Amino acid sequence: MKQSKNMLAGRRDSIISYGIVIIAFVAVQLMILTGNISSSLKGQLVPICAYVVMAVSLNLTVGILGELSLGHAGFMSVGAFAGIVATTSLADAIPLAPLRLAVAMVIGAICAAIAGVIVGVPVLRLKGDYLAIVTLAFGEIIKNIVNVLYIGLDENGLHFSLVNQTFQLAEGGEMIINGPMGVSGVEKISSFTSGFVLILITLFVILNLIHSRTGRAIMSVRDNKIAAESIGISATRYKLLAFVISAAFAGMAGTLYAMNFSTVTATKFDFNTSILILVFVVLGGLGNIWGSIIAAALLTILPEVLRAVNDYRMLIYAILLIVMMIFNNSGIKTRLMEKRAARRAAKQASKEGI
Repeated sequence: MKQSKNMLAGRRDSIISYGIVIIAFVAVQLMILTGNISSSLKGQLVPICAYVVMAVSLNLTVGILGELSLGHAGFMSVGAFAGIVATTSLADAIPLAPLRLAVAMVIGAICAAIAGVIVGVPVLRLKGDYLAIVTLAFGEIIKNIVNVLYIGLDENGLHFSLVNQTFQLAEGGEMIINGPMGVSGVEKISSFTSGFVLILITLFVILNLIHSRTGRAIMSVRDNKIAAESIGISATRYKLLAFVISAAFAGMAGTLYAMNFSTVTATKFDFNTSILILVFVVLGGLGNIWGSIIAAALLTILPEVLRAVNDYRMLIYAILLIVMMIFNNSGIKTRLMEKRAARRAAKQASKEGI
């Protein structure tokens, strides 16, 4: 009985998540067609999609697995720069931009997943604050590596070096990543439609994972590691699996995000970005996928909406954020839900003549 209720709740959450994304996509497309969308908001569409994917993927680690990670921006940066190198290298081989973006996302996901394995194997043995500090350090390490990374492309292929540019490009070659200057002249091939498709793919994989046998094993490790291991569930294996999947989707989001800007530097993926994504997850509710979608979209749009009161924009944003956090984590929300459930039960009882 309890399992069937959980299945129904999972199916309901999946329908809500897909419904929110599809309705939002249709509404935005109608706004674009009718010209009822500002240029600033239109420019935020791809970043919103990237942040939604980041929030949903981080919720897999923080909400479902129950481990606090502060290095999600690090995986995003790995996917971003790997995607930029891939799209530049494949420009002649794959002239069709959407297909090239899709291939770059896959490459970004693979690179981020490899980074997830490298970090996850030693780090996931830690717990709580220690895990958060180490993942935070990883994000800073990635940022500093990119700041001293030089990658160029010519007729002989890719060339790379660290700290200083030690290679010479042949005639007609170009620098892709130029150390602390980052990347400039990026071909902007990301679109709102590609972001929408990526969100749907992310939801499909993560929601099916959560409601599968593997997802239940991950949650059992979260709830009671000793009990889970006593019935043969490998805590290390399932923790690493969730961590790597989360990192892979962060890499895809990074590629989508990076291919929306003509200039990309490592500073875009710093500690503040990791904290911002964590705020999306906490505000939306730990383990609540559709809550993460709404929180990511709302908090990304809010600063633009408040631009009319530019002098007090960030002050109002901070106050609203505090109020929403207090409401979300207080008993007010729970009591409201309990009252609604009680009213529904009373109505049902009156219909049955009890």
